[in-house]
Amino acid sequence: MIPKKTSSLIFYVNGQKIVDENVNPEWTLLTYLRNKLRLTGSKLGCGEGGCGACTVMLSRFDRDTKKIVNFAVNACLTPICSVHGSAVITVEGIGNVANGLHPVQERIAKSHGSQCGFCTPGIVMSMYTLMRNNSLPSMHEVEVAFQGNLCRCTGYRPILEGYKTLTKEGAAGGCCGKLQNGGCCMQNGTKENGTCTNGGDAEEEYGLFNPNTFKKYDPSTEFIFPPELQLTSDYDDQYLVFNGERVTWYRPTSLGQLLELKAKYPYAKIVVGNTEIGVEVKFKNCLYPVIIQPTRVPELVDVKLESKGVRFGSAVTLSDMETVLREQIATQPEYKTRVFSAIVEMLRWFAGKQIRNVAAIGGNIMTGSPISDLNPLFMAAGCELELKSKDDHRVVTMDDTFFTGYRKNICKSEEILQSILIPYLKEDEYFWGFKQAKRRDDDIAIVNAGMFVRFEVETNTIQKISLAFGGMAPTTVMARTTQSSLVKRQWNQHIVQEAAKTLIEDLPLDPSAPGGMIEFRRSLTLSFFFKFYMIVQEKLNQRLSYVKPLPSNFKSAIQVYHRGVPKSSQISQIVPSGQPDHDLVGKPIPHMSGMKQATGEAIYVDDMPKFENELYLALVFSSRAHAKLISVDATEALQQEGVVDFISAKDIPKERNKMGAIIHDEEIFASKTVTCIGQPIGAILAHDQATAQRASKMVKAEYQDIKPLIITIQDAIKHNSFYQDWIRNIKNGNIEKGFSESDHILEGDMHLGGQEHFYLETQATIALPKLEDGETEIFCSTQNPTEIQLLTAEALGVPANRIVVRTKRMGGGFGGKETRSMMLAIPVALAANKLKRPVRCMFDRDEDMGCSGTRHPFFCRFKVGVKNDGRVMALKMTLYNNGGNSLDLSCSVMERALFSADNAYNIPNVDFTGYVCKTNLPSNTAFRGFGGPQGMMFTENVFDQIADKLNIDPIQLREINMYKEGDETHYNQPLEYCTIPRCWSECKANSEFAKRRQEVDAFNAENRWKKRGISLIPTKFGIAFTALFLNQAGALVMVYRDGSVLISHGGTEMGQGLHTKMIQVASRAMRISSDKIHIMETSTDKVPNTSPTAASAGSDLNGMAVLNACNQIMERLEPYITAKPKGRWEDWVTAAYFDRVGLSVAGFYKTPGIGFDFKAKLGKPFNYFCFGAACAEVEIDCLTGDHEVRRCDIVMDVGESINPAIDIGQIEGGYMQGYGLYTLEELRYSPQGHLLTKGPGMYKLPGFGDIPEEFNVSLLRGAPNAKAVFSSKAVGEPPLFLAAAAFYGIKDAIKSARKEQSITGPFRLDSPATAERIRMACIDQFTEKFPTPASNTFKPWSVTV
Repeated sequence: MIPKKTSSLIFYVNGQKIVDENVNPEWTLLTYLRNKLRLTGSKLGCGEGGCGACTVMLSRFDRDTKKIVNFAVNACLTPICSVHGSAVITVEGIGNVANGLHPVQERIAKSHGSQCGFCTPGIVMSMYTLMRNNSLPSMHEVEVAFQGNLCRCTGYRPILEGYKTLTKEGAAGGCCGKLQNGGCCMQNGTKENGTCTNGGDAEEEYGLFNPNTFKKYDPSTEFIFPPELQLTSDYDDQYLVFNGERVTWYRPTSLGQLLELKAKYPYAKIVVGNTEIGVEVKFKNCLYPVIIQPTRVPELVDVKLESKGVRFGSAVTLSDMETVLREQIATQPEYKTRVFSAIVEMLRWFAGKQIRNVAAIGGNIMTGSPISDLNPLFMAAGCELELKSKDDHRVVTMDDTFFTGYRKNICKSEEILQSILIPYLKEDEYFWGFKQAKRRDDDIAIVNAGMFVRFEVETNTIQKISLAFGGMAPTTVMARTTQSSLVKRQWNQHIVQEAAKTLIEDLPLDPSAPGGMIEFRRSLTLSFFFKFYMIVQEKLNQRLSYVKPLPSNFKSAIQVYHRGVPKSSQISQIVPSGQPDHDLVGKPIPHMSGMKQATGEAIYVDDMPKFENELYLALVFSSRAHAKLISVDATEALQQEGVVDFISAKDIPKERNKMGAIIHDEEIFASKTVTCIGQPIGAILAHDQATAQRASKMVKAEYQDIKPLIITIQDAIKHNSFYQDWIRNIKNGNIEKGFSESDHILEGDMHLGGQEHFYLETQATIALPKLEDGETEIFCSTQNPTEIQLLTAEALGVPANRIVVRTKRMGGGFGGKETRSMMLAIPVALAANKLKRPVRCMFDRDEDMGCSGTRHPFFCRFKVGVKNDGRVMALKMTLYNNGGNSLDLSCSVMERALFSADNAYNIPNVDFTGYVCKTNLPSNTAFRGFGGPQGMMFTENVFDQIADKLNIDPIQLREINMYKEGDETHYNQPLEYCTIPRCWSECKANSEFAKRRQEVDAFNAENRWKKRGISLIPTKFGIAFTALFLNQAGALVMVYRDGSVLISHGGTEMGQGLHTKMIQVASRAMRISSDKIHIMETSTDKVPNTSPTAASAGSDLNGMAVLNACNQIMERLEPYITAKPKGRWEDWVTAAYFDRVGLSVAGFYKTPGIGFDFKAKLGKPFNYFCFGAACAEVEIDCLTGDHEVRRCDIVMDVGESINPAIDIGQIEGGYMQGYGLYTLEELRYSPQGHLLTKGPGMYKLPGFGDIPEEFNVSLLRGAPNAKAVFSSKAVGEPPLFLAAAAFYGIKDAIKSARKEQSITGPFRLDSPATAERIRMACIDQFTEKFPTPASNTFKPWSVTV
């Protein structure tokens, strides 16, 4: 009998018992925590378990082992019904600012591991869970714990450095752990290599934090597991039913109950971890009316050791399976557990720890993903599956008959998968698995494989072979022809080519196949088999004397990847010994919000409590890239319960339905024509988010397509689709004369892909109509409050003084919130004013990525003239960027690219032209570097091509042409205090470049299939807005009667530490301690007409404005200080107040002596320049395209740093973001303009495991900058380009691989240097079998935009 009565949901949160009699089974744990319990520390970053921002700890009592089990989970995927009888700990539960931080929270805050802070609570909870399970973990365990967490700001190094103090390697809290032998660099007063980086008493000299101040971790002080859950099994034994309006959730406790449910509801979904179903419900709009949770059915969670192998219940989690398999590997003979070893190795790269903790073995099999990492292993091993229904029981072998189509299998609708038997092997059987993905950690496969071979006893004659592949068809498939053709063959080098021939037949892939990368995927199948051949050959050689050993230079190709313990150093300035304690300038103080961010107390827009009568807005987006909008029908949506209204272009007067950054060429809501997929055509207003989003998908739009459809830069060139008024050109010298004087002329081109901002906090806005005089208050996650104010005022038809925009902090920005915040903020404000009710919206990740634009993709054609000695005489470059469907800031981005296209080189004759392409993509926009990284990249590509053509040392080539003091740029700005040569020479020395160049060459001579490369790259970045009027800032400094100081300035805080630096500036100017100074928010009613926080100018401009205001205050207080020189600050303030002296001052600053006229080609666009250099050593796998950065050394000129910790954090974070741009992050669009890479599942940014294994950063000393506050320099954008060193390190390694095939000379490598591009550039006998088909013979899955 199936019960119908709704159960009570009972669980604990932070020690408090929660009883809910009417829970909604569609809710996730995150929704419940944030909306019902108002615990907003856990963040929504992606909604698909890919970023870890929502991580919490879940605890249960295991009644079999009598132990409490703690594991980290993604709250965004965890169904609220699944936590019945569990205890949940969130970031708020472990510590807070008022009562003290937990050691895990304290470390990330004080070691500068929190910048924007949006990812911080999730990282804290991943580490906290690890510590609860192991109070003295290893660094390897720390890195595993973080596989499911992403951070876009820090570059990860300071997080790992801080947490290293809790590990075995870090001596658990008293040492920085930098010495790999376990000693301390400060013992006996000595320092490693003459410097101490983060340890001991040397903090005053170099250290960024002092670990001796950290709390020791004491496990005895932790939350106790709720005794009620431990003492009684009642909650475990309950047959649960949770009835919702659309969904019913069942949790049976016996196999019979489960089978009865499946018989009655054959299409019910069985959910364990919800890692697949949760994504389908959230992003594919699937509705499953009946959900069954089988985790209390003993047969589905049992693990049995049998004579043939280990039988796992289908609901056993991947983490639990891994634990059992590791126990078997440790206790059984090696040969017997070869399948287990392959599975455990694959699990290293399977999703993140949070997913593995809850995802079930059975779910992996039954969802039938064609790129499942485990199914090829199960299939190749011939695992046995036990299927059961109410009336039947059968056992099947998991082979190539199991899957019958895309995500379909032979199981009947009423059947369940009860168990899987993973077999033991015999001594003559070998097994391994392979996977290649875009990123090593937590990534879905491009291609994967499981391979098994059995030999006739004591021979190398193949008796049976199984080869299973994922990513090569709509299902996991087996290479049947190859398998049968290899039986009875001897295992030697001849079978590699023979297998290659039949694998090509077995695994065809249409050029239009989903996923693209056709030649790469097909070549991987051959590479994997070749690796399997080498692995087995090596094993056979150890057993059979007549089997030839592998060539020694092949062996590195089969080594299992193991990452070493990360090493790093950070060298900065010395604070003068006499500097007063209150003067914080130059000191590495932590981010002022770091502690609040670590405890979850820092408030972001969507964390704000809901207002009375509040509505939620969901935008309705265009589904066509270029079409007439015939009609928009919201009838069905408006009929849904909870839906209040639909707004569109009809609700706005035509003259006000416009917005834009430079020119107003965008409609707020499309009225007659749509020009990209993701363009807003309306918005639904409802009582809650789920209702609004569900209803928004019911709005029906009718379109009529318009030709041409222009998606790519090549399309734009073909159709002459440019923003014609914004074509830019910079010429210097005589280009034709330069070419005529050259000994060599080279021509070529290069494409550089775009980049998703992936700020962890998506675009978010709340609007409060004030119900009088047209006033509206807007809380907005924006870098540009003034622009939001002005555009909203125009849209509402009111003066700007009726609109107040407030920004407390952003969870990251990177340029993506400089202008594009308007596309959400304005509709929210319009809706609020129409309905006279507060309105809120925060984009889901897929919405944000689909509509808000990216870094501009660029294409460059070049012609360069060079002398025999390497002097570059002339360079002509034509640049194109993909601007999208509106101008936005694309012209300014192009201008910056043209200004930056010289990088660090004095080229006497140049001709640079830039075209902004008008396409049918969402408008691309500002992104850290703002065109500079593209312009500089193209020039470095030119130099790389020259070095290859002339066979000249690339280091020598760069030095011959490098700028020096007094040189003029191609736009005639003299270089003053030019430190490029110093940065270059120091980096060259610090990195031991000459020695390591020899070591790289030696390695490459000894290894055929692994190659290393090394590169040294300089950078020069001009500081100022190229739009002259933006180079201004204001500040308001108010001193209250108690002596406390409140500062408001025009800059916004997005994690870069701007508010912290402003407090440091004020502490010096006003000669008071920082605890007296506070910055509350950025608000347009405090400081008007602010410039966006962008162009790396935030500290320069606002710092000078704050200094100006503080100086005025001090002038007013000077008579009282003079009169009472030994008095306290509070005494002077009180005296001034009673003397009726104004203690509120507006400061102002404008950058002097700058401005450039493009028409006249006159002026000085930049206030000064930042310089730097980086050396990167990279290792690539020539067979798969995989790579790792072994070491990176950076020297950066930041003037006299206001805060070395923040500046080094910006350098490291900028480098890692640039590393993503140049090597990992790839936007994929369909030919129709659909973004295919929405969310962290498809779009990969660097993770913890991608940082250089050794990462050294040094700030250039003795380089003051007279043109910025307290001799500092900007730091946000300049370091990003230094990641090009990794790109050219990869290219250097590829060159070595190509030499093995006698291929030399220049070759094109577009950016990013993905695994696909690396592999296909390493031409060999496998890649040559897959020529690229002619572009006009097929329709590609994706296009290069």
